[in-house]
Amino acid sequence: MQDAFVLPADYFSQLPRDLRLDLNDAAFDLSNGPVKDECGEDLGQTLLNISRAWEVADTATSATLVSKLPLLVGTLTDSNKSALGKRLISSGRRFQSMGQYGQGELQMIAKVMIRTGNLLSSIPVSETANEEPKPETRMLKFGELQVELTSEKAYIGAVIAFVFGIISWQLSQGVQSTPESSLQYANDNALLLAKSLRGALLAVCYTSTILSGFATVGLVLYGGQLKSKGK
Repeated sequence: MQDAFVLPADYFSQLPRDLRLDLNDAAFDLSNGPVKDECGEDLGQTLLNISRAWEVADTATSATLVSKLPLLVGTLTDSNKSALGKRLISSGRRFQSMGQYGQGELQMIAKVMIRTGNLLSSIPVSETANEEPKPETRMLKFGELQVELTSEKAYIGAVIAFVFGIISWQLSQGVQSTPESSLQYANDNALLLAKSLRGALLAVCYTSTILSGFATVGLVLYGGQLKSKGK
């Protein structure tokens, strides 16, 4: 498969904008979700690195990383190979949808990825009677940043939300305890503006307090749910 990715150094960067978007989609299909759990630590990290190379249109790095795949595949379990095969098929179809470009390099990549993916995904996965299921891993992705959701992080978030709620409540009480009669300004317009700002600040503070309360309760319940699933 690595031969299909031996391309001119600027090949990916020279793709039209719509094909660059398709390349990003192919990168997502290759490495989205719990890729390290499904494909193994080393292969999962390599797939993530390949995806990043595609996202920044780094053709040379892509070719170097893809050349490592055959060696890594030899260390995989049948389950890992099947998972890799499905990812290759999905990503290969993204290349296939790009159509003819240049000398047909994208279609060659698609053909090789889909063919390799079909071979790997057709490997029967043996069921082990005493194999313990791995705990479910949930991820939040913000661009290139991926954050794993755990019960500990949920509880920490609940504490932060609770503290923020207390601060918002105390601030609202401080504003509320200031009587409007104490507001003295040069003219009526300034006084009306000050009263409006005071009302808006109170609304923001009370809203923040309520939302913090909901967030605290929700995160505590969610943390308990993740903790029970991890047992």
